[in-house]
Amino acid sequence: MMVIDFVELRRKMVDNQIRTVDVTDLLVLEAFLTVPREDFVPENIRDLSYRDTDIVLLPAQNDLSARHLMRPASLAKLLQLAAVKSSDVVLDIGANSGYCAALFSKLAKSVIALESNKVLVEQAVKILERNQCDNVMVVHGTLEKGYTVKGPYDVILIEGSVDFIPDGIFDQMREGGRLVVVEGYGNAGVARIYIKKESTISACRGFNLSVKPLSGFLKIPNFVF
Repeated sequence: MMVIDFVELRRKMVDNQIRTVDVTDLLVLEAFLTVPREDFVPENIRDLSYRDTDIVLLPAQNDLSARHLMRPASLAKLLQLAAVKSSDVVLDIGANSGYCAALFSKLAKSVIALESNKVLVEQAVKILERNQCDNVMVVHGTLEKGYTVKGPYDVILIEGSVDFIPDGIFDQMREGGRLVVVEGYGNAGVARIYIKKESTISACRGFNLSVKPLSGFLKIPNFVF
């Protein structure tokens, strides 16, 4: 049986996928080198963990879209855009199996990993505990409501593309806080950072980025007769 060197694959991911898209923040790069991405994917596809692609964690169910572990380069660009500081309290919305929360745990003071799917919540709790991410709290709840209990937050990240951002999410931003999100789909997707200053929220365009959509933040199509 071939033994996979995940440490070497992790290094190649950073050098060949992440650095090549202008991610230069040393702390972000170190986080990606440190966190074992293979722990956060289904056991039967661990060997695919470091491919330059999104990984399906759960297939589409009923009216809910599939859930994905975001492509490494895309996630790294969003984390760099968020400019996380060691004193920050972070809200990770759509935390999936906890990979992004684990990365945040290396950068921030504390992390709330909000997830709506019970299966993913159970996975995230076990995996984060196994990786000693002691500053992460996994919460089961409705994604579009955020989590006011531990707010306000210095950084909020929505892990998937959206059609809209509920006002209640903006209300959970601390003064000086940042909200990072991708709006739109495919080649039309744009990463934006919202910044709260003197109780006013302004938006800045980051870069074009294509990520998978996140249920709960999508407009419901109107019926046409």
